[in-house]
Amino acid sequence: MTTVRKLVESTADVIGDRTHARWLVEVAVSADRIDDVLDEEVTERMVAHLDAMVGRYRIGEPLQYVLGRWAFRRLDLFVDERVLIPRPETEEVAGVAIELAMAAEGTRTVIDLGTGSGAIGLSLATELPVENTSIWMTDISTDALAVARANLAGIGRPARNVTIVESRWFDAIPANLKADVIVSNPPYIAQDSCDVEKSVSVYEPEVALYSGSDGLDAIREIIRRAGDFLTANGVLVLEIGSDQRLTTEYLFEECGYVDYEVRRDVFGRDRIAIGYRPGPAR
Repeated sequence: MTTVRKLVESTADVIGDRTHARWLVEVAVSADRIDDVLDEEVTERMVAHLDAMVGRYRIGEPLQYVLGRWAFRRLDLFVDERVLIPRPETEEVAGVAIELAMAAEGTRTVIDLGTGSGAIGLSLATELPVENTSIWMTDISTDALAVARANLAGIGRPARNVTIVESRWFDAIPANLKADVIVSNPPYIAQDSCDVEKSVSVYEPEVALYSGSDGLDAIREIIRRAGDFLTANGVLVLEIGSDQRLTTEYLFEECGYVDYEVRRDVFGRDRIAIGYRPGPAR
């Protein structure tokens, strides 16, 4: 008899990582908590599913895609090669956006540009008060929006506050819509960059990674257009490349933002750009 426990051990021997082996087996046997089923017998179907996942893992496919899901703040997101893999630094960007949106008085509106899997926008929806909150999520990729909608279906009651729109940045956002917070993790890698890990360049979607010859095309456009969609004293929050601080600050200055700053992420890299639209004293 082959048990889940034995399957974990044999998988760990093959891939050389016990933690990853536990996660792979957990998905293969459809367990919410692998510790609860370690002594249960596995079926041929479970073993076949695991073998397929291990094969993908061993040729270099990112673990998150192999598993088909990944944790992001309070969410368990469905992810595949149609969307970027959610990362810890993006969790920090979402946290800043949530904090700033929480401070908005009365009805609050947030726009998440280039939502991908929906990680940032759905975190906002689930962590902000259900009442008086409106979240708009956009992406130009219909494939990405399919993933975001699948994740939206899993958040319950807060889903009623979310509007998902196929859009290139602001193009399909109603012209009269004003947001308290606009947040985005846009593509910010230079097109010919040699610093991209192979697993990223091979498996993750190019449209969500690369942005012109210097990686700043999307950031430029968002900063220049966001003012038209922000309330007075509204705030723009962007994830940026660690070498893009000076240019981002220049763009904020050029476009009339005030109190702008770039914060470091948990790894000590310049990552979270924040700029306020001018308005009455806060």
